[in-house]
Amino acid sequence: MSFTISGNIVNIFSREIYQGEIFVADGKIVSIKKKKCHSRNFILPGFIDAHIHVESSMMPPAEFARVAVSHGTVATVSDPHEIANVLGVKGIKYMLAEGRKVNFKFYFGVPSCVPATNFETAGAEITAGNIETLFQQGELSYLAEFMNWPGVIQKDPECLAKIAVAKKFGFPVDGHAPGLKGLQAKKYIQGGISTDHECFTLEEALDKLKYGMKIIIRDGSAARNFSALAPLIDSHPHKLMFCSDDKHPDDFLEGHINKLVARSVSMGKNLFDVLRIASWNPAQHYKINTGFLRQGDPADFIITEDLRDFNVLQTYINGELVAERGKCFIPPQKPEIQNNFKCRKTKPRDFKIKAKPGKINVISALDEQLVTRCLEMEPFILNGEVCSDTKRDILKLTVLNRYKPSPPSVAFIKNFGLKRGAIASSVAHDCHNIIATGADDDSISRACNLIIREKGGISLINGKKEIILGLPIGGIMSPKPAKEIAKKYQELSQAAKKLGSKLKAPYMTLSFMALLVIPELKLSDKGLFDGRTFRFKNVFVG
Repeated sequence: MSFTISGNIVNIFSREIYQGEIFVADGKIVSIKKKKCHSRNFILPGFIDAHIHVESSMMPPAEFARVAVSHGTVATVSDPHEIANVLGVKGIKYMLAEGRKVNFKFYFGVPSCVPATNFETAGAEITAGNIETLFQQGELSYLAEFMNWPGVIQKDPECLAKIAVAKKFGFPVDGHAPGLKGLQAKKYIQGGISTDHECFTLEEALDKLKYGMKIIIRDGSAARNFSALAPLIDSHPHKLMFCSDDKHPDDFLEGHINKLVARSVSMGKNLFDVLRIASWNPAQHYKINTGFLRQGDPADFIITEDLRDFNVLQTYINGELVAERGKCFIPPQKPEIQNNFKCRKTKPRDFKIKAKPGKINVISALDEQLVTRCLEMEPFILNGEVCSDTKRDILKLTVLNRYKPSPPSVAFIKNFGLKRGAIASSVAHDCHNIIATGADDDSISRACNLIIREKGGISLINGKKEIILGLPIGGIMSPKPAKEIAKKYQELSQAAKKLGSKLKAPYMTLSFMALLVIPELKLSDKGLFDGRTFRFKNVFVG
């Protein structure tokens, strides 16, 4: 198959824009000629998401790709960490197999920390031996985010063994160390860590850049760090990449990396620097075989109507038109269903906490952030039990082991704002146990039981009203079309806000309240956890 396409060609290497004609044959760019043409459109390299968990879209890889190409994304650096926590090596192979079904450039890595810590229950474990075997099979090309930064700094043998395997194959190692600075950051980077997508202040990012690390600027559904880190585009354009990390279905339908590019340009950032950050930099760092409008390159490029809004008119991958004006030409695929769900239904009494003297430790959730704060507050006691206090916005939070029958762990959280009912999810980073919060024990129990019935999902209880989006693939993904998933997710999100939540993305925020490696205070199926000291903490102070 061959064709010619003409327009304003954006050359990110010579840093110029000129009218020209591109001749494509057999999926490659055969020639590029400067030539006057009538088209006012712009031809530029396709975008790359430098760090994303495909599973967080609640779509399997093929359906994810069908949405991504409509936004001009041609490749992703994808960490299958979520499914690996559920199914282990089998889950990683599942993502590879599903990704092969479509014309899209998934670059999957091997998750480094499964489970992320020893303070929670996952469905599987990935060892250094597993990592070596997976790399030998030739489809995985980097070691994904190394969350156990204390292990790297303290030279834990298993941590060092995993990093050594990646170095043996010449693969980069991704980082994950929010707030880490100074000598600790230096030791972490010297341990072999090459990137971090968790920086939430400019000071932190500059500190890590100083020691040789590359910074991935994140703007996802829950964590949005672009505003804080945007000045780096002027000062360190060669050391940056863009990523989503976690993108929930409704946000994903609205846009992807194209939105970050448009936002950067609207702030007056240099166009060519921004486009390199969105394409060339991740391709170089991860050795991604994508094209950049050069003779002999794969014919991967996009066409936009301007260089302001970056509304994508067409997306080409390997010379194939895969999307045009929001319509995807990648055929829908029927995904295989795999899962790991073995818990029993709950009862309201499972969530009761007997009162004790003194204050309680309360997780303070922050909107659009993964970090939390630890508050010491007076409990609301009723009939000798500590209960949710909707007047002060202190709600019960619970995590239930979904891999084997176990009693739930229960603590308290502030800033979810629910005045009644409950919300729950089996998308709970990183182990994907069931997490729920609510105004009363009965609603919490019912929300959990809806998820148990479906073997995965996100749910809501409002009196007699029950809503559930089933996620039978690993308890974290749906086999349904993207628009259907997004519509149900949006319904749940709006319903949560009608219960009183003021959070921008209540379910996304909820999903990170079990992420122990992000400070300060989180909850696992084993108990309340202090991410600063890496130790459990009692619900009651003292």
